[in-house]
Amino acid sequence: MQGIIVKALAGFYYVESDGQVYQTRARGNFRQKGQTPYVGDWVDFSAEENSEGYILAIHDRKNSLVRPPIVNIDQAVVVMSAKEPDFSLNLLDRFLILLEHKGIHPIVFLTKRDLLVDEEMAYFDQVCSLYQTIGYDFLWDIAELPSLLEGKITVFMGQTGVGKSTLLNKIAPELALETGEISDSLGRGRHTTRAVSFYNLYGGKIADTPGFSSLDYEISDSETLNACFPEIKALSQGCKFRTCTHTHEPSCAVKPAVGADQLSQSRFDNYLLFLSEIENRRETYKKTAKKLPK
Repeated sequence: MQGIIVKALAGFYYVESDGQVYQTRARGNFRQKGQTPYVGDWVDFSAEENSEGYILAIHDRKNSLVRPPIVNIDQAVVVMSAKEPDFSLNLLDRFLILLEHKGIHPIVFLTKRDLLVDEEMAYFDQVCSLYQTIGYDFLWDIAELPSLLEGKITVFMGQTGVGKSTLLNKIAPELALETGEISDSLGRGRHTTRAVSFYNLYGGKIADTPGFSSLDYEISDSETLNACFPEIKALSQGCKFRTCTHTHEPSCAVKPAVGADQLSQSRFDNYLLFLSEIENRRETYKKTAKKLPK
């Protein structure tokens, strides 16, 4: 039989096939091969009536997230709050870089707009316009979400406390997901989502994932980073050097675009910051490697 893993918990994998869900375990040879089944995996499995099934084979994956461990994702709704916790362009770009690198289509959804005054609303209208111009879906109207979820495997992700579970409860009250409140003293939300699971919704599947405030993205060089900024990638076609980092090279087509309003200052600043982080990680690795005994 074939099916998709819709939940992983305590060593059990729950596989959906033809409308039924089967409780299975992974064969021991997966550990020997260094393989681990994840939610989203398409698998071959065996299941006998009134007994535990076994996963026999894992199909090839088109993409994967390490945190949370989910695979074969079509798109991700990046939930960002306007306030409590405060909105961060830096964090948003980190999410978008991760998704670009993984080949996952991003949808940005802004929560807690009701907490904003008129002046702040004007700022977020500009932010929305910027990211829509780049080509991203940037939404704050919940009525726009359902049509984008139809027939897709969608992950909802975002910083702790931004309201992922609350948002899901609004578009699918039958899920009745547990929600938490922002801690006034700590300024961050409690972790409320304890297991990664798929839920059937709008002919597709969605996942509410554990909240987190930092990202480890698998980008180790400037060329990969360049490709994760769609507008920088397009502009860099005009650079003299294919490996241009847009920092010091002559005849760079990207740096002049910032002043000409073809590239936003905030996006370029974040690109430079992420590039610096990559270079620092590389230098740290080199120093560590030199100290290792031979």
